[in-house]
Amino acid sequence: MKYLIALLPLGLMACGPSYSAPVQRMADAQAAYRAAKEAGAEQDPQAQLHLKLAEEQFAKAKTLLDQEENRRADFLLIRSKADAELALAIAEERESREAAERARTQATEQSAAPMAGGTQP
Repeated sequence: MKYLIALLPLGLMACGPSYSAPVQRMADAQAAYRAAKEAGAEQDPQAQLHLKLAEEQFAKAKTLLDQEENRRADFLLIRSKADAELALAIAEERESREAAERARTQATEQSAAPMAGGTQP
């Protein structure tokens, strides 16, 4: 009898509720993907790679959801979102570097302009 009581929780775990469909994770992964595309992730090769990975993982997750493999789909959606967020970060970093370079060039041109004018006090 003691052994039966000890094994009861294990039996209940096997009969527990099924893993629900990760609807919110799917929406989060889609939003991250859209944000990365809007930020220009397709313009940077490294960001483009992560965007492609996110897309592939999302597609595989949808297939798994159709097969009612919700737990595996959930893990893929987590990875998809992470790759999309990484693509977004790479795209934003590239844009920041380009903006800094433009500002540096503009500052250099502006500081050189008064010297070129040749005005004497």
